[in-house]
This record gives sequence, C-alpha cells and structure tokens, in this order.
Amino acid sequence: MTHAVNEGPVRSDDSPNAGEGRRDRRRRPRRKVLRNVMIGCAVLALVAGGTAWWLYDDLDGNITSVDLDQALGDDRPTKEPAAGEALNILVLGSDSRAGANAALDKGNVGGARSDTALVVHVAEGRTEAVAVSIPRDTLVDRPACTRANGDEVGPAKRVMFNSVYSQVGSACTLKTVETMSGVRIDHLMEIDFAGFKSLVDELGGVTVDVKEPIRDTKGGFTLEPGQHRLDGTESLKFVRTRYGYRDGSDLGRIGLQQQFLVALMGEVKRQDLLGDPVKTYKIADSLTGALTTDSDLASLTSLADFGQSLQGIDPSAMDTVMLPVKYDVADPNRVVPAQPLADKVWEALRNDRPIPESARKSPAGGGN
Repeated sequence: MTHAVNEGPVRSDDSPNAGEGRRDRRRRPRRKVLRNVMIGCAVLALVAGGTAWWLYDDLDGNITSVDLDQALGDDRPTKEPAAGEALNILVLGSDSRAGANAALDKGNVGGARSDTALVVHVAEGRTEAVAVSIPRDTLVDRPACTRANGDEVGPAKRVMFNSVYSQVGSACTLKTVETMSGVRIDHLMEIDFAGFKSLVDELGGVTVDVKEPIRDTKGGFTLEPGQHRLDGTESLKFVRTRYGYRDGSDLGRIGLQQQFLVALMGEVKRQDLLGDPVKTYKIADSLTGALTTDSDLASLTSLADFGQSLQGIDPSAMDTVMLPVKYDVADPNRVVPAQPLADKVWEALRNDRPIPESARKSPAGGGN
C-alpha cells in the first residue's frame, strides 16, 4: 500500500465570493463511471434494505433530505413532451473539510464544496443512460436562490460553479444547473466524499490503477504508476488531488474522481456484503450517513424502488461525457461552456435524444 503523506459561506480556493450515437458507442474508459454511479445507487438501496428490519429506522434516519419544491418554487423548466418518462438526476460529490476532516488537509480549508457534479439522464424505458460532468471551475450565472435558513441570495454573474454549493447550498446548485441547461432535474443525490473514508476502511481499502504519476507537492500526495491499495485517508487525497496530476487543472481531477468511483463500486460489488450482516450494516450506515437526497428519495424504501427501476439498464449502453468547455478569454484559469456544443448536449437531454458525437469533444482538453 502506498502511504501519502455543509452549507454556508466559505472561502473558495479560486472564487472571490443524433440518435445513432447512443447505440454506436465508442468504448472509452470514462463511460464506465456512469454504470458505477448507477450501480452505487442500487447497491446503496440493496445493502441498506438487506439489513434486519429493526435497524431500518436507524439507517433511515441517517439520510439528510432537501425539499426541492419548497426551495425552488414553481419557476423551473418544464419537461419537453419528447422526454416522456425520462429522468434527470443531479449527483453531487460534496467535499467537506470542516471539523475533524480539516486534519486531513492540515486544517487549512474550511466548509464544504461540490467537487463533482454529474447530470445523470436515464432515458425513457430505463434501458439507457448518460451522465454529463460539469467541471467545478466553470464560470456560470447563478440565479436568485433561497438558503436553507430562509435567507434570500441575489443572482450573480460569472461565478465558479462549485462556489454556488459552498455559498448557497445544493438546492441552489440544482437551480443553477436548471437555469444553464433548461433541463428539468427530477432528483438530487449528494454524497459527502468524507463519508467515503469510513466506507473505504470498512471495505479494507480500494485498489486503483494509476496510469500517470501523481506528484502533488502542495497536498503532500504522491503515487507512482501502478496498482495501489488505498485506505480511507489516502482515498480522500486521491479524489482531492489536482496540482500534481497532468496539467494541474480541474479537468484532470475529474478523471481521477471518476476512476475512484469505478474502483470503489467495483470493490463493493466484489465483496460478498450480503453474506456478512455485520459488515453489511456498517457499510449501509456509512453510505446513508454520507447521503443527502431530495425529499422524494429520502427513505430506504424510496431508494430501493429507485434502484429497482434501474435494473433494466444495460451497462454496455451507458455513457459519460464532460460538458464541452473552453478556457475563458478574460481568465485562462477558468472555463466557460463552449457553444454551440454545450447547448447541443443540453438539448439532447431535454428531448431524450442521444448526445451528438460532434458535441463530445471538449475544446479545453486538460482531462483527456
């Protein structure tokens, strides 16, 4: 093993405040991550649901919920008739570094941010799906929002996408996605990366296959090419590292986070959790304790129903793409949606159509 050394204002690192495509997939490594995100949802439901009934209330009470109807009101996109019964889920990986977790980063960062954001589109019929990753450094226009405590927050132009979460919360992040895309989001699933620490340790570690060296001198994390068994603390370093990998941009970190999700869900699937009730409970406790959903999914039974509805999805038909972005002219350290490519991606999701092949290559290719 290689050793390496949630809502509210926080200091952001960098912010001052067509049809053929789906059925003719290119076999790229990143498309596996969507399969594993969906497997993760199903595993969460099945593992939690497989524990003894008398533990139900304990696990059920772990799940934090957000009432989207109350937080967002009626000023939201409507579904296109062509979308039918298709579903759109915003999956956030929130990276909390407050409290005890501050020690993992030498206590130099507070609060929480959303370091991973996927719009998961499940096609009508529940047999095909695609996920669109939104880079955290993307400059976006934030709409007016309401914080969980009822405070109103005005709109803002050209803010970093991940600052929306850290400053206003997950509901506003969802509203921002709806505003920039015109896509109606049906569900929210947020997983705290810090919650992965106990999960990974309960699993006995997760193995990642490093293709390129990671030498993050700023964060004190180094991995040479090859296979490495990471414990919980090392896994957090892996998904957080940025400056010592490829071009040091957020686009490269997206690839590491996707790889970690693949490895984590693969480890969960590999182990016979249902054959070990004690370990099953500990895993379910870790997962549900790290999970925030919209109020419609905020119970084990709802999550189980959700997981069951995805059983018909064929992994070979799944895909993951990154929202096409380009480097901002005024600030080359930031990216902006590349038009008209980004609009083509969102239009495909709105109408439950395959994302055109021409919209799959991002002009800012630091993560490729």
